[in-house]
Formats: sequence, C-alpha cells, structure tokens
Amino acid sequence: MTAVLVVDDSLVDRRRAGGLLERSGEWNLQFAENGAEALMLIRGRIPDVVVTDLQMPELDGLELVRALSRDFPLLPVVLMTGQGSESVAVQALEAGAASYVPKGELSLLPDTVERVLAIAGERRQKATLRRCLQTMRCEYVLGNDPALLTALVGELQTFLQELALFSEADRLRIGVALEEALLNAAYHGNLEVSSELREHDYALYYETARQRAKATPYRDRRVQVQVDLSPSGVRYVIRDEGQGFNPRSLPDPCDPRNIERSSGRGVLLMRTFMDRVEYNPSGNEVTLTKLVRSERSPARELCNAS
Repeated sequence: MTAVLVVDDSLVDRRRAGGLLERSGEWNLQFAENGAEALMLIRGRIPDVVVTDLQMPELDGLELVRALSRDFPLLPVVLMTGQGSESVAVQALEAGAASYVPKGELSLLPDTVERVLAIAGERRQKATLRRCLQTMRCEYVLGNDPALLTALVGELQTFLQELALFSEADRLRIGVALEEALLNAAYHGNLEVSSELREHDYALYYETARQRAKATPYRDRRVQVQVDLSPSGVRYVIRDEGQGFNPRSLPDPCDPRNIERSSGRGVLLMRTFMDRVEYNPSGNEVTLTKLVRSERSPARELCNAS
C-alpha cells in the first residue's frame, strides 16, 4: 500500500486532502502539522510521497523541501499552494519539489500524486540498478575548456554517489583530486603553461592559457580520461598530448619550503586525497586510485535481498 504523508497546519485542509486521496485508491495516510513534525515522522519511516502546504509554523514547506532534497533525494514532494505563496512555490520547485496543486483545484491532487509516484518509481529503480552495477569502464576525450573538464568531474561524482562507493567526504576529496589532475593535463600538458608563471603573474598565466587554447598546435590537443569503477574502488587515468615531463623532477609538495607555493599544490592534493598517484615515465599520463575501505556498502544490500 502506498504511504502518503500529508503536511499542513490547517486541520480542515489536512482532512480535505486526505479525503480526496482516500476516495481515489488504497493509500496509507499519515499527517503532520508542520515541517518539523514531518521530518521526525520521515526519519522514523520513509513514505512513498510527501504532500505539503507551504505556509506553516516552525518549519515551512520550502524549508521542508530543502531538507528532503538534501537528506532524502529520491523522496518526491507535491506542493499544495494557496494564494500569496506563488513565489515561494517557485522556489520550492527549484529546490526539488516534484509538482504542485493549487488549493483551489485540490481535486487534481490524486492524479498528480499518481503521476509523480510513477516517475519516482522509475528513478528509484534506476538508482537501485546503479548500486547493483559491479564494474563500469568508460572513456572520454575532451578539449582544454576548464568548464567542460569541471563538468566531467560533476558527472563522475554522480556515478560515485549513485553507486554508493564512498562516503560524502571521500567523494568530495576524490572530486578535488580529479579536477586538479584534469586541469594539470590541460594547462601544463596540452597548453604548456608553466605553473611557475602562475606564481609570478596570476593574470598572465590564465591569459596565456586562453591564447594558446585558440592557437596551433595547442588547440588540437586533447585530454583523454579512462574511468574504471568496481566495488573495490575507482581508478582514473588522465592522459594529455603535450610534451610531458620527468616525474622525478617534481618537488616534494609536502616539504615545508614548498607547501606555500602554488606550483605543486595539485600534486599535494592528489597524493593526500587518493591512495595511489602514479605517472608514466614520459609524464603525460597520471593514474589516480582510491580504494573502498569496506568491501560491502550498506546500500548494496538492496542488490542481495531475496
């Protein structure tokens, strides 16, 4: 039976919404008077969908949507909007609410909830399938646009989150290390802009990179990224098409004499946040490896349930 939590500080509106849902099908209804009470109920037992008013004491509908989007991203929320709450409704939709029904047309609520539940069911199934994925390998070939490289980091971070491989803190560190490796490949590898230049003239460093990104032979060089995901961890191989360098010439970024220098900062972050950082002999390829500390993630138990 589908569990629906109706949240509204008005007893009349709660009964009205609940009555419409009860008449339309088999629903297991729960009620809360405000967002704070709703969060307490949800943390005890997650419903299939939340139907909420916007204007409430203690914790209003917008704050509730933001909290649910952060802590329960797969839980759909349907708003009940009244006159005067239009702008807040837009904010709530932007914050993650799935749909809305004006209180003046509350008869639309059952159909709206049905549609939202159908979409949410597909999302949950896809998320569960992602967690059941045992291995994944993919390759990207990109130009030197830093915005695109950063977008790739975001995409790969989504894979890690959906596969439930690491803690949120570890995912953040992995993302930082990966972005440093990608930007190094573009700026220092393909565009051949020295990190020492950044220490002496920050603006000239980025201006040189912009100019070279439009000039041959730099603009034709690509960043190649190989991704290997498995229950044991993640491995990224980043390769540029530049001249390379001697990895043995890298200064020790942990040396107190070097830690305040901008050159070597990326290497320090990569070595600190990843378990292994390995360069090929020519210096135009780096492999970043991060291992899962626990062999079994709680989220993966879904895949083994009988």
